[in-house]
Amino acid sequence: MTIRSVALLFGVASLAVMLPAGVGQGRGRGEPANYSVAAETAVKGTVEEVKPGPGQGMHIMLKTSDATLELALGPAWYQTEKKYVLAKGDQIDVVGAKSTVEGREVLLVREIKKGSETMTFRDATGFPMWAGRGR
Repeated sequence: MTIRSVALLFGVASLAVMLPAGVGQGRGRGEPANYSVAAETAVKGTVEEVKPGPGQGMHIMLKTSDATLELALGPAWYQTEKKYVLAKGDQIDVVGAKSTVEGREVLLVREIKKGSETMTFRDATGFPMWAGRGR
C-alpha cells in the first residue's frame, strides 16, 4: 500500500466518523434516513413529560385529544443552543413524521409552535438542523 492510498483510506474513515447519525439518503429523494416528508402529520396537544431519549436526544410525551405520542426532538445541546424551552403543561402544535426509534414508534419533530414561538428542528426536507446544513 502506498502512502497516497493510506492517506485516502484515512480520509474516508474520518468522514464516516464525522457524519451525523441518522442522516443519509432516505427513500432516494435526498431525505434523511427514517424521515419521510410525504408522511408528515400535524398534531396538537399538551406536554405531559420531557425526558431523555436514546443517546443525547430529548423526547416529549404529548397528550393529544385521542392518544399519547412520543416526540423525538433531537440532541439536547441543540435545544439549549437555540434556547428552546418546553415544559410539562405547555400547549404545542407539532409537525413531524412517524418513525421507529429503538423499536418504539415516535414522531420525528420538524417544527413546534408554542404560542407565538416557532421551534425548528428540521428543514423542509426533514434534514436535522443540528447536523450543519441549514444553519
